[in-house]
Amino acid sequence: MRVQACVNSALQLAVCLCLSSCVVHAVHGGDSVSSVADLGYSKYQGTSLSCGVNQFLGMRYAAPPLGQLRWRAPQDPIEVPGIQSADQFSPICVGLGERVDANKTEDCLFVNVWAPSKVTTSSNLPVWVYIQGGGFVTNANANYNGTKLVLESDHSIVLVNFNYRVGPLGFLTSEEIRHNGDLNVGLLDQRQLLRWVQKYIHLFGGDPSHVVIHGASAGAVSVTHHLTAYGGRDEGLFVGAIGESIAWTPSLTVAESEANFQSLASQLSCSGSNVVDCLRLLDATAIQTLGGAPNDYLVSLQAKLLFQPAIDGEIFPDAHYNSFYRGEFIHVPLIVGDDTNEGSLFAANASTTDEVADFVRTWSAKLSNSQVQDIVGAYPPTESVPGRAEYFSSASNIFAEGIFLCPTAWVAGTTSDYSREKVWNYRYNVLDDIAIAAGLGVPHTFETEAIFGPGQAESIRPGFAGAGASYSTYNAAIVPVIQNYLISFVKSLDPNTCRSAISPVWKPFNKGSNVRIKLQTKRTAMEPIPHDLRERCKLWYSFEDGVTSGEE
Repeated sequence: MRVQACVNSALQLAVCLCLSSCVVHAVHGGDSVSSVADLGYSKYQGTSLSCGVNQFLGMRYAAPPLGQLRWRAPQDPIEVPGIQSADQFSPICVGLGERVDANKTEDCLFVNVWAPSKVTTSSNLPVWVYIQGGGFVTNANANYNGTKLVLESDHSIVLVNFNYRVGPLGFLTSEEIRHNGDLNVGLLDQRQLLRWVQKYIHLFGGDPSHVVIHGASAGAVSVTHHLTAYGGRDEGLFVGAIGESIAWTPSLTVAESEANFQSLASQLSCSGSNVVDCLRLLDATAIQTLGGAPNDYLVSLQAKLLFQPAIDGEIFPDAHYNSFYRGEFIHVPLIVGDDTNEGSLFAANASTTDEVADFVRTWSAKLSNSQVQDIVGAYPPTESVPGRAEYFSSASNIFAEGIFLCPTAWVAGTTSDYSREKVWNYRYNVLDDIAIAAGLGVPHTFETEAIFGPGQAESIRPGFAGAGASYSTYNAAIVPVIQNYLISFVKSLDPNTCRSAISPVWKPFNKGSNVRIKLQTKRTAMEPIPHDLRERCKLWYSFEDGVTSGEE
């Protein structure tokens, strides 16, 4: 998707209202940046838009991960002579249950960059790197156009987004793959991209020493992976981070992943001493669909959880709860937050407590029967949801708090304990009539379209196509609020210094105050984190190995 002629020019967009304390970056000296970027291995011809933004679409940041490079760490791009066109988005990575076509392929490691046109290689503008979500099984938020954010920043940032391998091609796990390749290659793709930024972003006017990473859903989980990678080793890849709907599902070790590997190999008729070599000979569609057409199982929550990052002792050294509990993470300023009804898209439409318990078991097999019953007992029905069964709200709240809200609170709490850096917490509570009518409340990552600008995000949320159109009408006022909080954070590592003029001061989180900001159209304000939520989070924390209850 593309922003047509910069959406009728910047006149329709409010510019960033920066306070005098906002960081100012030098724009003098260095070579002028043109619409041709010479990366050494390739020259890319971008597009200079009439609103003063250069966009470069579909540039390679790694070699095609094909053949013997399947399930191996990404390699540097090969040299290509001449000038390559960078005026269209390249294909995204084919995902679980998907077939290869013109828009989804295995050759998919591409990056997009938006930058002000009037910059030099010494401009040193802050860099915003967006990591898309999709549950680690699809590229679900690919190719959002960054033009609106560059304009909203008053041409003072550079924005980057990219693809990474997902599903079995990104996260199939076994000792055989470790010995004949690399584990968690989807995360290694992301590290490759962050190193690419360090090496090349100055050619677009960006500052490699001032990179902020931002992820939504699986992208937010990826943010926590980069914070804890290799035991919290700081490689200088970023100086701040934003986690939008962090989701921690029970993580499998390599040993626990073996059964899934063997099952996939068996379904694809690969056996013997060279299973990985056999799998490398198959086409990508066979790998991602287990040899056949997409079916209900492949798109089920249970199947998706089998193709997630696995605890490998390296880039994923331990369960995230434990890594944050021990302070083994990079200490940088953070923004973390959730939507009010994070679980509504994933919850079973349960009619009884037994159905709620079965729902919990589908995504958390590590819980004992007594733990499952403790959870179900802590979440009685709280409200009647139109068109939903009696215990839908129970299942929704269980998934929301166990997978999203309590992990986010854990990150905020442990960060404030261990780090001198500040963390800001939010709850997104922007009400959309279509989403409300569908019984989904304020669902998972509903803020994403407001962040990137209304009108370009394709809804992947079943049951309420068209939700988000309100960002151009009755919810339009929230767009500059959330955009400028995040732009301010990207520029100064503080959401307040460059916030919108209509926005209140966003106070940082600490355990003493336990406050967060409620982002809501025309009613954004600080609020306390409810005591009953913090108490239920203690129950979830008590189930985690190495984590004691009562820490929150």
